Amino acid sequence: MHKVQKYIAEDLKFSNQTIKEMRINSKKFYNNIKDRRSIREFSKDKIDINVIKNAILSAGSAPSGANLQPWHFVIVKNKSIKKKIRIEAEKEEENFYNHKAPQEWLEALSPLGTDENKKFIENAPYLIAIFEKKYSISKNKKIKNYYVKESVGIATGILITCLHFSGLAMLTHTPSPMTFLNKILKRPNNEKPFVLLIVGRPDTKAKVPKFAKQKKKFDEITSIF
Repeated sequence: MHKVQKYIAEDLKFSNQTIKEMRINSKKFYNNIKDRRSIREFSKDKIDINVIKNAILSAGSAPSGANLQPWHFVIVKNKSIKKKIRIEAEKEEENFYNHKAPQEWLEALSPLGTDENKKFIENAPYLIAIFEKKYSISKNKKIKNYYVKESVGIATGILITCLHFSGLAMLTHTPSPMTFLNKILKRPNNEKPFVLLIVGRPDTKAKVPKFAKQKKKFDEITSIF
């Protein structure tokens, strides 16, 4: 077994904040992130791709099972590819709304006014397709990844948070199944689509349902022992 080099906390650049500073900074972060909303109407304003790159680098810093980092991110800005993705996504969504979704689910979605039309896929300046890697391949050797969904979920959360912190809006989109993304984006069989992020600035006339602001209170989502 190879020897693992370890670092002491002093080398890891943990900030040495006072308790007061911690409290203030955590409150600042909450006041920022609580305004995040899912957006379906995007402006066609151009976005500096370096913002997207930095957000993905942030996502890549996420913890993962055995540090195997079982994710792959595909940035899509090409109009023709976005159109192909929209066409295939709408096929899946049409099947979902008209055949697959139980009535209870459709009733839950009803206040959002969503349907199989997904024009935002073409309108937004960027798409980020996130893939989970069931296993990796290195030097023709198959390497099993561990806690894949948990790891990719954490990375996706960091990505969304960084995008919001950078002033961008996004929508998490999950047409089911999403295997068409493998074909369009030329991803191998060991990768499975996890989520498609639609990213850009919100259109000035973008609307969000009022109930979207009604987040559960601390006591409703937390227990302390």
